[in-house]
Amino acid sequence: MILRVGTALAERGIIPIKLLRWGIRNLIQHRIREINEESKTAFIQELLSSPIAIATEAANEQHYEVTSEFFEMVLGDSLKYSACYWPDGIETLSEAEEASLAQVCERAKIQDGQRILDLGCGWGSFSLYVAKHFPNATITSVSNSESQRRYIESHRSSKVQVITADINNLDLHERFDRIVSIEMFEHLRNYHRLFKRLSGWLQPDGHVFVHVFCHRSYPYPFDTIGEHNWMGRHFFTGGIMPSLDLFHSFNEHLSVEDEWALDGTHYQRTAAAWRENLEANQSKLVDVLSKVYGRDAVKWLNRWRLFFLACEELFGYRNGSEWLVGHYRFSTTTRTA
Repeated sequence: MILRVGTALAERGIIPIKLLRWGIRNLIQHRIREINEESKTAFIQELLSSPIAIATEAANEQHYEVTSEFFEMVLGDSLKYSACYWPDGIETLSEAEEASLAQVCERAKIQDGQRILDLGCGWGSFSLYVAKHFPNATITSVSNSESQRRYIESHRSSKVQVITADINNLDLHERFDRIVSIEMFEHLRNYHRLFKRLSGWLQPDGHVFVHVFCHRSYPYPFDTIGEHNWMGRHFFTGGIMPSLDLFHSFNEHLSVEDEWALDGTHYQRTAAAWRENLEANQSKLVDVLSKVYGRDAVKWLNRWRLFFLACEELFGYRNGSEWLVGHYRFSTTTRTA
């Protein structure tokens, strides 16, 4: 009851940010107590019995069919809607986006002239970065969002082909040198079935590179029922929080060749920058969000602010040591065996 009332007040924008942070930290501690009691083995079995993705329409509506005008005011210049990289010397969100994209290219071993599949391309930050820096590469970008397709195509890059498709039904008839996916696997379930499909789209000497946010030890679903599951209900229906080691349990078709962990403070700073941009553009964003949410635009502005604040606190918890960003480079299992 208290949590429900507090959430309603937060969605009206009348709770001070210090009090919001306190409440979010208490919910994080509740989450840690929950996940420590759950069985990783049982969760993996649940994933294996699932389709590749569930609730794809809900996930699309919650994030990816929101107008690009909103994200142009909240994200950096590259519209990278995922964790950025903040090494020493990086001060702005746009710089952190560029640093992250360069890091992905290095770890994925992107080279000029390659055929690259950008799976879950978002607003095209990676695809357009590759098209700019590797002019002889060809990129196939896949999103489940018509608004994202239109945005990417408005940049008129002849090297980028955009496909709108649900991952459950995606059918490709070519092979790629690299398959890159940035913060899409959190929306997926059956990695065994997915990896079998990806291995069929990969050249024999190709690599898959995956960037996910994750918990250091325990995977868990974003539930939608219950007072504690506000984020799952409004922003991650059908999604999961992978654990850092989760993909090692699905190695029949693809095997992890190399992996890296970025501490959560990189995502903390990213989410803080998104929130600060939202707060700086509140009046304009109400008008933008009214096109999507109608009379609930103010409520949804506050929900987005609360969502960014929750991400900021989650990934900053224990100095970024509890929730992380994982990078993985995969090869086909027959090649690594």
